[in-house]
Amino acid sequence: MGERRQAHIARVVALLDRWAHDLDLAPDEASAWHDVGVFHDALRDAPEGELRRLAGPVDLPLEVLHGPAAANLLVANGETRQAVLDAVRWHTVGYAGWGRTGRALYMADFLEPGRPFLRADRAFLAEHLPHDFDGVFRQVVRMRLEWTLREGKALFSEAVALWNAVR
Repeated sequence: MGERRQAHIARVVALLDRWAHDLDLAPDEASAWHDVGVFHDALRDAPEGELRRLAGPVDLPLEVLHGPAAANLLVANGETRQAVLDAVRWHTVGYAGWGRTGRALYMADFLEPGRPFLRADRAFLAEHLPHDFDGVFRQVVRMRLEWTLREGKALFSEAVALWNAVR
């Protein structure tokens, strides 16, 4: 994993840890938030063959295989927390079945301060999250879907289901 990816992961973890503190989460939930930050992009730069092997029989494009691959690797190494597995598996696409752990990772991955776009808007949302978790989540989902549509990319059925669950 390169320095750039390590720096992104560190920023995501720092954001998740700050939110867990600000929200006064129970230690087990705070630990899950920290862990999903560490694991979410662990395989982002892995070779395609390894990603396809670890992801298993899924019909997903290469750019989103790192989530399912990492989740499957976590299972193989004994991870049993379903919230952690679902968060890591779907963090790039979105998932309507998430609880707070998956939602927090989805937001932290998007709002982390190293990303170069909409810095002021994203910083505001990151700061506002402890005061309105659900409202910030809805806004992040909307922004991510708008970007996907604006870029002419395909919408995954999981992302559409997520929007329908939070709108």
